[in-house]
Amino acid sequence: MSNIIDVKKTVIKFLKENIKCYDVTVVKIEKVKEMWSTVAEVYEDDSFLKSMNLPPKQVRLFYAIKMDEKLEITSFERLNSFEGSDFTSE
Repeated sequence: MSNIIDVKKTVIKFLKENIKCYDVTVVKIEKVKEMWSTVAEVYEDDSFLKSMNLPPKQVRLFYAIKMDEKLEITSFERLNSFEGSDFTSE
């Protein structure tokens, strides 16, 4: 059985390994039946500025990550905003 601290650590590790981000802050964790739903706030370099070879600037983005009871990632999605994070109603 997973606890909320393990879920948080798993989200942070997953994001740091799979996207180029600096800071990861888990801002929402919710367990619905046997699934964990999370939202994390991250800071990444602005991809548009990077593509134009301009000095990098960090932008704030939100990611929704779902995991099963074994903490295996089952879903990963970048959100438009934190307000768009109501993904638990299934």
